[in-house]
Formats: sequence, structure tokens, C-alpha cells
Amino acid sequence: MTSFDTSPQLNVWRALLALAVVFVMLATTGWTALRHHRSAAPLQASVSAWERGSIAGHRLPAADSSPTRLARFFASLSDHQRGMLTQRYPLAVGNMNGAPVELRYRANRIALDEAREVERKRMHDSRLTPDGQREAGRRMHRFEVMMQKDRHILAFDPEGSGRAAEVFGDLTRAERISVVVPGVDTSLLTFQRTNRKYSAPVGMAQSLYAAEREASPSTRTAVIAWADYTAPNGLGIDSATAMRAAGGAVRLNALVRGLPGGSPVSLFCHSYGSVLCGLAASELPGRVADIAVAGSPGMRVAKASQLGTSARVWAMRDADDWVQDVPYLEVGGLGHGEDPVSSVFGARVLSAREAKGHGGYFEPGTDSVANFAEIGVGAYDSVRCADDAEACRVGLSDTASAGRA
Repeated sequence: MTSFDTSPQLNVWRALLALAVVFVMLATTGWTALRHHRSAAPLQASVSAWERGSIAGHRLPAADSSPTRLARFFASLSDHQRGMLTQRYPLAVGNMNGAPVELRYRANRIALDEAREVERKRMHDSRLTPDGQREAGRRMHRFEVMMQKDRHILAFDPEGSGRAAEVFGDLTRAERISVVVPGVDTSLLTFQRTNRKYSAPVGMAQSLYAAEREASPSTRTAVIAWADYTAPNGLGIDSATAMRAAGGAVRLNALVRGLPGGSPVSLFCHSYGSVLCGLAASELPGRVADIAVAGSPGMRVAKASQLGTSARVWAMRDADDWVQDVPYLEVGGLGHGEDPVSSVFGARVLSAREAKGHGGYFEPGTDSVANFAEIGVGAYDSVRCADDAEACRVGLSDTASAGRA
């Protein structure tokens, strides 16, 4: 496909330039992935142990059973039995879509404690290089912080660069649920940051949760910082293709199908996360009401109507975001398709005034996070369209107006 406002010849030239950049970066990203590889797979070991386990003389259901089947299974157990399974198989239970949310929080705290001890030993392992020992120390500190009692870790996997998801608010009682889907360079070590706080998944979710509560104090909301997929490392071959996004799309679909209740869900997909959301769109359940992308390199389709979803599709881009210089095309699997803020794509284009470049869409006080919050609580009549137009609100009703303060 070609970009809507350039000639095919120019697009071929831009594609060749993009290919050159991709293959130059490949050596770096490939080397990094190998350097950080760990042979052990604790999550898989926990799942395998679960598959061999039993309770009260009965075999346990398959760990990859449907969320409905797993929810029924856990509901049939006593508190003591649920506690036993949590202690025996913390990583399996902590990552099990369909297990009770509070049980997952408890299981992941146990799993984090075990992972912390592994890293504590690695810090003093003479077989590791000094850099490896320092990385172990950073990971140990990250796990300690995530173990704090006010944290609600919904998913955790220490393998490799790691995966995690955290909840802000009461997920079980929420009337609206928002999921933040981040982009490249997302790992356990970048799950939250002190500097550039709002460019990391935890800071993004915290900012959105605060903005939603301000937008509609009477609406019970929950926000998930969802870094539970293996994101590309830097601007290399992985970020130029859909390989990582395809795996993440399966995991995102499993998350949404395992969420408690039936409240509407809104997805807020940043950068490469929007590629993931584009691939996931057609398989997501109908409770997904909105898919909003920011700083998107494309969603792997030419038009929003091709996403195969009933969800409203929103897009925004800051004027200073470097992603606008990325070639918006797809050639031989490289590139991610049409620009989501272009008129031909057909998304509802939102204002991103005051956003701080590519990583600043969730900065407090920006139009971008305010718009995300209005979408998150269903206040569609309050969103700010790009260029002060009204087009992004056409045909929408405000589902939250009755409950707004």
C-alpha cells in the first residue's frame, strides 16, 4: 500500500531507507537479546507443576482453560484450598486469566518475593560479569518495590526482560476499565521510572487514573498498566515488523476476556502498542468500547474500518512527535500501514496539545491525557478534537453524563 499523500516512487525510496536503518539496527538488538537471555523459565515451571497437581483428590484444570472455566473452578474451592494453590503455584495462579483478582495479587506478591531472592543471589554470583551483577541488583530492587502492600500486580513473569501488569483502582467493582498498552523498550526495569515518570507504564496508568477520577468523580474506574507482552527492544527489526505485536495481541485478548464483570473496556495504545492493538482489534470481545492510539506508527491496516471491531477508534499525535517522520507504509512485512491521524484512515482525531513529544501523551495537564480520561469514563461529549473541529464527536452520545459531578 502507499501513503495517501505521496507518490508510489517516493514511497519505494522511503521504504529502502527504512530497510537500511532496520538492518543496521538488527545487529545491536539481536546482540542485546542474546546478552540478557536466561535459560530458566520459572513461569513455565510453575505451570507445568500446576498441570501435574491436584486438590482434594481431583486433578487441576488446564492452566490455559477458558477464564469462565477457571473462574468456576476457583469459586468451587474453600478459602483454605485457594490459599494452598497460591502458595504451591504462585506464578501459575498469578498469571491465570479467570482466577480471582485478589488471589492473583496475593500470588504475584509471593512470586515477586521468590524472584527477589534469585536476584539477590545473582548479585554475588562470581560467574556473572560486573554488569550482570549490577543488573541483578536493579532487578532485585524493582521486585522489592513491586512487592509493596499498596501495589496490585495482576501479572508477573521474571523470565528474560520480564513482563508485568498492575491495577489502579478496584478492578472487580469498576464501572469502566481502561488498559494502557505501551510500546518499545518496555520491560520490568522500565515498568516504572523516576525520571520521565509518565513515559513508563506505571506512570501512564497513574496519570490516567487520576485524570479519570477528576473527569467523573462518581464513576468507579480501574486502570491497568499492561506491560504483559515482550516488547521490541529499540528501533530495530522487531519494531519494524508485527512479530512482537502479534504475540502481544493474543495476550491482550486473553487479558480482556479474563477481566471480571462486564463493564466497558477502553484501550489506550501508545507507539508500537498501537500496532499490537490494531492486530488484536478483530478478536477482542464486544465489551471493548474504545481503542485510542497515540504516537502511532500504524495499525497494520489502511483504514479504521478494516480493523474488524465495533469499538470507536481514536487517534492523536503531538506536533513535535518524531513518529510523524516514520514511513507510513507496509512493504514485505516491514512498516505498519497508514497514518492513523490521516483523513483517509478514518479515526476520530483528538487534540494532543501540551503533550511532550513522543513519550509525553500521559503528562498531567495535557489535552492528550484529558481526552483519554474523558473516553475512559465514557464522557464523549467532552473530548477535544484536533484543530478545534467537531468531527471527532459526530454521532456520539455521552454515556457518563448522568453520573458526572
